[in-house]
Amino acid sequence: QDAWASLGHRRLSIIDLATGQQPMTNEDGRLQIVYNGEIFNHADLRPELERAGHRYATHCDTEAILHAYEQYGPACVERFRGMFAFALWDAQARRLFCARDRLGKKPFYYYYDGRLFAFASEIKALLEHPDISARFEESTLAEYLAFGYISDERTLFSGIRKLMPGYYLTLETGESPKLEVRQYWDIPAAQEDEGRDDASWIRECRERLEETVRMRLMSDVPLGMFLSGGLDSSAIAALMRRMVAGPVKTFSVGYREEPYSELSYARQVAAGIGTEHREVVVGMEDFFHALPRLVWHEDEPIVWPSSVSLYFVSKLASEDVKVVLTGEGSDELFAGYGRYRHYLWNERWLRRYRLVPCLEKLVEARAAMMFSTCAAITLRSVNSGFWKRLRIKRSVSRCCMSISSTLASVRSGLSDARQRVMKAAKASRNFRILRWASEMCSRRDWARSGIRLLNSFMAR
Repeated sequence: QDAWASLGHRRLSIIDLATGQQPMTNEDGRLQIVYNGEIFNHADLRPELERAGHRYATHCDTEAILHAYEQYGPACVERFRGMFAFALWDAQARRLFCARDRLGKKPFYYYYDGRLFAFASEIKALLEHPDISARFEESTLAEYLAFGYISDERTLFSGIRKLMPGYYLTLETGESPKLEVRQYWDIPAAQEDEGRDDASWIRECRERLEETVRMRLMSDVPLGMFLSGGLDSSAIAALMRRMVAGPVKTFSVGYREEPYSELSYARQVAAGIGTEHREVVVGMEDFFHALPRLVWHEDEPIVWPSSVSLYFVSKLASEDVKVVLTGEGSDELFAGYGRYRHYLWNERWLRRYRLVPCLEKLVEARAAMMFSTCAAITLRSVNSGFWKRLRIKRSVSRCCMSISSTLASVRSGLSDARQRVMKAAKASRNFRILRWASEMCSRRDWARSGIRLLNSFMAR
């Protein structure tokens, strides 16, 4: 802490447990850092930094960030492989430098009003500051209910922003403060296949997967694995089993309702590769009882029910390990979701859709139906007592009445051929339709009703 900045940190120790305390400083005390995450290639960066004259006092990856910033400035983030969110204070220049990893695995929220800059890993931490209050950001409601998340830097809390994945910010303090946010990484454009055959691509994919798993096994605390029994987590668990000298601990979550549980698959994989396997079974009462606690943890309404399962399996794993590997992200990488197939099908039919009269009304009707489904999913994050308290039913009923009215007007003006196209449109899942839903709901009375309800919720 100095006259311009105060830094605080609560550490989850993974590497160099004895000497990795934070905030951490460089050799001359000019730089101070607080950091959440892990730099997987910090050991590879160290020799070059030492040759440049930097002196290490620890074996912690936190110190690698300090020396890399001294050497390369903001461009240091381009050399890191890992998951990270950090803030680095330069006391001499009175400059704050903050960065977030390429895919946003580690959170970073901040508040800036031209006078006060505050940052944290969680929104609730920012709300502890006496100058920051919980006010609803009305402009986010349409997008949140349509998609289940906010795609830009805004949050549901007015004035509180998130540093986007692959971005860094610089705050110059002094008489004329200046905040600048820049992007340092984006998803690379697809390259030509260079005439390679399938075997070549498969071999490279295998090599990269093995390298990735090996890098994430770097830890001074026990490691585990979330195992669902699916292709993704099973492949990682099998590779992990071959790379770890001791026993591998795997953890799974399932449901009392057998048709929705995948525990049998996880047991088969665990037995096949020889792991120390534990599992937890969640019932309906457990599911809904956990929601208030999860809403508190996540800071914003829960859209995806997978968060509940993840909470229970994480709680189980925390009894034995501090770090786990997962199969998250592979569905996006290898097109594992059914919606990708729907999107490709929709793309092929797009030109035909444009030839049909009354299509705009048709798509708006479909968009309204999809909006109501998203809204229902979002509102399931509260229990029955909350439903009564917020009087949500009235808002949802207005939404359904609006949808029914729109559908009725569309059907009355369509021929039999157009009705067949309408059925095809209803079966599709298109991102363009979701955008129309977002635009449309901002014009509806029930959107304004939702704003008032959420304002009253946040005020309490």
